[in-house]
Order: sequence, then C-alpha cells, then structure tokens
Amino acid sequence: MSHALFPSVFLFFLLLLLSLTPSTTSSSVAKPNCESKCGNITVPYPFGIGLTSGCSISPWFAVNCNSSFDPPKPFIADSNIEISGISHNELRVKNWLASACFDRSGAKTLALEIAWISLGSKSPYTFSDKNMFTVIGCQEMALVRGTLGRQYTGGCITVCSSRDDLIEGECTGVGCCQTVLPKGLKDFNATLKPIGNHTAIWSFDPCGHAFLGDAGTYRFSIEDLSDPGFRDRTIENVPVVLDFTVGEGSCKGAKESSGFACLDNSECVDSEGGGYRCLCRQGFDGNPYLSPGCTDIDECESDPCDELAVCKNVNGTFNCACKKGYSGDGKKTGRGCMKKSESSTTKVSLGVSFGLLALAIGMVVIIFGVKKRKLMKQREKFFVQNGGVLLKQQISSNEQSMKLTKIFTAEELEKATNSYAEERILGKGGYGTVYKGILRDHQVVAIKKSKVMDQTQIEQFINEVIILTQVNHRNVVKLLGCCLEADVPLLVYEYVSNNTLFHHIHNSEGMPWFSWDNRLRIAAEAAGALSYLHSAAGMPIIHRDVKSPNILLDEYYTAKIADFGASRLVPVDQTMVSTLVQGTLGYLDPEYFHTGQLTEKSDVYSFGVVLAELMTARKPLSNTKNDQEKSLATFFVVAMKEDRLFQILDPRVLKEGSIKQVQDVAKLVKRCVKMNSEDRPTMKEVAMELEGLRKLSKHPWTGQQLEEEGVPLMSEQQSDLYAVPEPMSSDFSIGQHSLDSRMIHPINSPR
Repeated sequence: MSHALFPSVFLFFLLLLLSLTPSTTSSSVAKPNCESKCGNITVPYPFGIGLTSGCSISPWFAVNCNSSFDPPKPFIADSNIEISGISHNELRVKNWLASACFDRSGAKTLALEIAWISLGSKSPYTFSDKNMFTVIGCQEMALVRGTLGRQYTGGCITVCSSRDDLIEGECTGVGCCQTVLPKGLKDFNATLKPIGNHTAIWSFDPCGHAFLGDAGTYRFSIEDLSDPGFRDRTIENVPVVLDFTVGEGSCKGAKESSGFACLDNSECVDSEGGGYRCLCRQGFDGNPYLSPGCTDIDECESDPCDELAVCKNVNGTFNCACKKGYSGDGKKTGRGCMKKSESSTTKVSLGVSFGLLALAIGMVVIIFGVKKRKLMKQREKFFVQNGGVLLKQQISSNEQSMKLTKIFTAEELEKATNSYAEERILGKGGYGTVYKGILRDHQVVAIKKSKVMDQTQIEQFINEVIILTQVNHRNVVKLLGCCLEADVPLLVYEYVSNNTLFHHIHNSEGMPWFSWDNRLRIAAEAAGALSYLHSAAGMPIIHRDVKSPNILLDEYYTAKIADFGASRLVPVDQTMVSTLVQGTLGYLDPEYFHTGQLTEKSDVYSFGVVLAELMTARKPLSNTKNDQEKSLATFFVVAMKEDRLFQILDPRVLKEGSIKQVQDVAKLVKRCVKMNSEDRPTMKEVAMELEGLRKLSKHPWTGQQLEEEGVPLMSEQQSDLYAVPEPMSSDFSIGQHSLDSRMIHPINSPR
C-alpha cells in the first residue's frame, strides 16, 4: 500500500466507527433500542413507548403511541388520557372541560356539564399542586370532588351582571373564580351548574366552563366569556399537570432494596403520599433513571469568571482563580479580580465607609426614638380626645361583651386602606366615611372613619361601639374592633360586599335575582334582626335610623342591619327615652319628630317605609308638587284607601307575587306607618307575619324557579351537585357528559 493511500483509508475507518457509535443524546433519553419520540412528544425514560416493549420502568409508565393520528399521539398505558408533555419531574396531559352554552332565548345549545379525569387508585400518578380549579362565566356554580387518594370537595361561584364588572387578568369571583386542590388526589369530578339561562348576560357571556389545569399557562381574559373557541383552545393549550413516583415506600427503604431507581449524581425525593422520584443534584444534568445517571455540567462553557481569572471546572461546580498579581473571588457576579495594592486600599476605604455608615445608622436610631416618643404622646392625646376614657368605663361595666372587640393600630388601618385612598371609599354618611380595607392576614373589612368630632359626636361613636358589642345576630353587621389613637376614631366592621338595599331597589335594572320572593326574604331577615334588637338583646336597642341605605347585602344577598351611630340603649324598666330628634326624612317617625319621645315603634314606622319602598320601587321622598305624593308613606296609605294599590306597585311585584300575599304585605305596611305609635304592631309581630307570608310561596332556591331568577347562591342546589356520577372504573379514565346522558368509555389499568 502506498503512503499516499494510508491517510484516506484511516479517515474512512474513523468515520465508519463514529457512525456505528450510538449518539449521546439518544442514549440519555430512552433505553437502548427504544424509540424516544411519539409524533412531536419526546418520551424520556422511565417512560417508554410500547405497552409490552420493556422500554418503560413499569407498565404504568408505558406510552401507547397511536399512529392512527397524524402526527401520532401518545397516551398513558392503555387509557384515553392523551400526553402533551413529559419531563423527569412531571407529566402533562390533555385537558377536558365541563361546559354549558345557551342561545339568546335561553335554550341550551351545549350541555356537557360534568368532566373528570381518573388516574386509578393504584397508579403512581397524582394531580400536581400547580393545577387550579377554574370556573369561567357570570352566573355559574361549580363543584370539584375527589375520592381517590384522598377525599376532597370544593367549589366556586362566579357572579357578574355586566361586562363592566369584569377585571382583566383577575380571577376573584367576578366572571372568573379559582381554587386550589390539595396534594395527593388521584381523580376529580368537575360539575358545572349554571344559575339561570344567561338571557340577561347573553350578549357578552353565552357559555360557562369549569376545568382543572396548569395555573401557569392560563390567565383570565374578559374576551374568554364571549370567545366561541375558548373550549377547544383551553383543551389544546392548558394541560393538567401530574406528579409521579417511580417506586413504593420511602427513599430510605428504597435505597436498601435492589431495585432503587436513582442512579449516580442524583438524589431521592420522597412523595407526600408515598413513593419517591429522582432528581439530578445541583451542578449535574441528564436522566437520573438511565445509565450512567446525571453527568457534570461544565459551567466554564458559560464563561462565569472575571476576565482576569481562569475558570476550572470541578465535579458539580467550578472555581475561578485570579491571575498572578491579582486577588478576589474571580467571579463576574462577585468581587472579581483586582491588583493586590488596590485591594489593600479598597479594604481601608471599606473600613472608613462602614464607620461612617454605623455613625449614620446611630443618628437615625436616635431621631427615630425621639419621633417615636412624640408619636406615643400624640396617640395618648388622641386616645383621650376620642373617648378612650369613656370606652374604658364602659368596658369595666360590661367586660364580658367587650372581650371580642380587637383594638387596631393606626398604622395597621392606614396600610389596610392604602392611606385612605379615594378608590377605597365604599360610602359617605353624616358621621363619616367608610373605606374598604385589606388586613395583613388578607381579611377584607369595612373601616368607618369618623369626621372631626365634638364631644357629642364622640359619645355617639362610643355608643356605636358599646351597642354593637351587645349584638350577636347573623343579620346585623359584626363589629371586629376599633382604633382610638388616630386623629379621628375608627371602627372596623365585617365587609359586606353587595352594596345597600337602597341601591338594589333603585338601580337593579331588572336583575334576575331581585324577585318578589327575594324581596320578601330580605324584608323578613331585616325585620328579624330589628326584633332581636328590640326584645332579645341584653338591653333593648332602638336603631333610630332604619332605612334601606342602612340595610346591606352580602355576597349571598343576605340582609345585614348597619350604622348604629344614632342608636340608643333602653333601660329595661323604661319603654321610651327622650332624645334630640335624629333620623332621615322620609323614614322618620312623625310622632317621634313632634314629641322627641323615642320608642321601639319609631323603628317600626321606618321599617314600614322600607317595605313600601320594596313594593313600589319608589324613593321615600319625591320632588313632586302634589303634597300627597311627596311622602311615600302617605302616598301608599292614600293609594290603598282609594283602592289604587296595584297601580303603584313595581311591575315585577305584580308579576311574581300572589294577590293575597301582596295585599297582606300592603296591609302590614299600612299598620306600620300609623300616625299613632300605639296602633302599630311590634317588630316581633312584623317579623313573624313576614315569615308566615314567605311560607305561602314556593321556596326561591329550588326547582325551575332558580334558573329563572339566577340567584348566585349554592344553598339547597348544592345537594344536587354532590350527586356527582362516579367514573365507571377505578382505573385510568377521562371523560365528560351532560346531566342527562352519560358519555364515558372506561379504560382498564395496566396489569
């Protein structure tokens, strides 16, 4: 052989040898002689393609690559759960939604209201806590339930009446609601129950959806409510994340067995529900389940050292060594390298700088201490000025009831209201402004900030504190605490989120929930609370300012009596008290106005006006030239006397209330607003009569009537949701169906 031919022959054999050597990338993904791709999805070991190929660590990790699709699609074992992505830490699978859609007339066009995924009770898979249960829509109620792995039941309600209520990107219950699921679940059933038929909101929200999915890949958009492709887009783009384990028992026990799955340079991580998985240690990368295990990362390739340093890779980490004549840590993210003489100068400079910094800190501490003492003295002054001494006297005489009242700091409430920002204002009244506040523990509260007050107003403020500590009733706003160390006193109440009854009467604009039955329920709840104040509290309490703006509605539209600034405690041995006349024109008892003698019947008169307001949707005072129509109470009584009752009622009351029921409530209004207080019923009698009238009608939360009214409450309807159909197999399955017809194909688990 000639010398010229030898290099060519050598090169040929070298290329042939390289072509026969398996690639590093392929061997680090799948087992030798096993496929590593199914369509567009990479399948790394411990997963493996083929149900009987032996390419996976166990049958549970076998991947069925279905080539009838183009491109082929991977499924877990022999289930119908489609895989959308696999890593060494987690598995992502295709989503499924519970959905319901309506046309403009309220007829259902889509009724797939139940969806589930079941991973099987014996499988190594659980739902990751990266998932969130999400409900989309404006009148939706959904329940999520798990029975395998652990028992869990949760749910979400969404409420909104117009597109303007929605906030882009926020999932807080208005158009979108989210809740987390606990770790360890192996199945879930999502059940969607629309509240109503979407006719009032169809223009911007024809459909509702409920689904479990990766929180990191879904962000709420207002457009989701009207997007006809939202369901398909979510199924395709928002996966469900699954955790998995590769062995049974704990890491400690597995390390002592022959089948331990974690290879070199990896660490074992215990799973909360049993089993373990493997992760590469810091500074290493690769497949911890596949030989040779995790390999060292050469950090020097990313050039982490200073230009005056030399990088040296070591197993699991790296070192930066400064060149001769330089010192420092040598890292770009650290102090780098500098000349040794400069280093000494730098040390001196740093010493001087730290000395000056310490001196500055000392001066700041002294100034802060002086300011703090001044602030403490100022707060003591405010405490006395705002009635602290009077409050202490009341506490000492009524210690038991005052124990539940918390004393808040001024800084705490200022931070909670974002320095009393304008956008936090909930309302303004004669005695002050009410702000929405968020405390450090994320509790939402209402903070009443009184106006600058004279001594009389301070007594009224302390009076409200004392009165509310006497009260424990579900239909009375709860006092959480107070603050007296600010320039004006502050009261902290439970937050009641759904505005005032006055607002809903005069601004409801045909809202489905504001039906006659609901008006009657709200009236009965308010009457029951006033009856409690008059006859069941420790000492009788006369509210003295009963009106629809002082009846609040919470998220379930439950009535809450509020604003006790004008209220009075009545000694047990007295039936009336003499006071300066206070109240709101239109609701004010004429007898109390003329005599100054306050009795429980004064509240009865005011409540009668509220009842008339609920029935007619008219304001208590009108700007009209006709004297008989200026006062709602007078106008109502005259209309009844002239047999014109049905001409003045709100059209919805006429449509929904029975004739007898409406007439009986009208007669009750007439008795409540009698000019002579002795002719009026007691508040207890009013409450009992309203409750009796409610029982005559169909219960407003059951049957078809619920869908017509669209009331955003779980209530008795919740019991229907708990009757979720169980999957027909305890093994892998995914599916959905309507409430009327089942559409599920059970899949057997790998054996």
